[in-house]
Amino acid sequence: MTVPQIQAIAHESSTSGPLLLLGPSLGTASAVLWGDVIPILADRFRIVSWDLPGHGQSPKATEPFSLAEIAEAVVNLRRELGGSKAYWAGVSVGGAIGLEAAIGFPGAFDAFAIVCSGAKIGTRESWAERASHVRTQSTSSLVVPSAQRWFAPESMGKRQYITGRLLHTLADADDENYALVAEALGEYDVRDRLGEIEVPVLAIYGEYDTVTTREHAEEIANGVQHGRVFPVEDASHLAPAEQPAIVASALREFFA
Repeated sequence: MTVPQIQAIAHESSTSGPLLLLGPSLGTASAVLWGDVIPILADRFRIVSWDLPGHGQSPKATEPFSLAEIAEAVVNLRRELGGSKAYWAGVSVGGAIGLEAAIGFPGAFDAFAIVCSGAKIGTRESWAERASHVRTQSTSSLVVPSAQRWFAPESMGKRQYITGRLLHTLADADDENYALVAEALGEYDVRDRLGEIEVPVLAIYGEYDTVTTREHAEEIANGVQHGRVFPVEDASHLAPAEQPAIVASALREFFA
């Protein structure tokens, strides 16, 4: 295994505020997922997003990697960007990678918002099955089932532009790299190490999320040394895209 390359995307935002790194969920591009949150926070933070290998603007990886190794790549990025304060907000696998960063690189970030994620997500068997499916049938075959998991009942209608763009990013993701992330998720489990995290953690969950539920968020908040839970109504697994104003407000307050 090796530390993969990831691409950072700088967004129009404050040049003097603390750094805010925004991370993606599997099958998405961060600039799309967080697209409506970024303008709300741009006056307060220096905002940079990053993408998973083979997703969005990041290059494809050619070797397997762990979520801890992606965390190392993001921590390296944080160090390159500099600044005295830095915050992390990541969705689903982006939140899981955040927990790996908090455990493996204490002090790199001042606080973490773990959005629609968990200390363990799914099973090794379910992720191995997903990886095999994508390798044979491509990420395009996941568009319909993902739409059902990702979005609350009314989100597809109310947020048609952004939900449609997110489903396009899923179809555009590299099949092999999607599969590699899925396999890394199958090995991911930090439940027994949450107590090592000393910095504040906000665990956000969507009301309709069946992938990472309220129980996942509470497990994180109760397991770390300084944790809080924040629910987002009328949202499922991609809360920043579904309820950007609510998520932005929660982050602004938490990172104050």
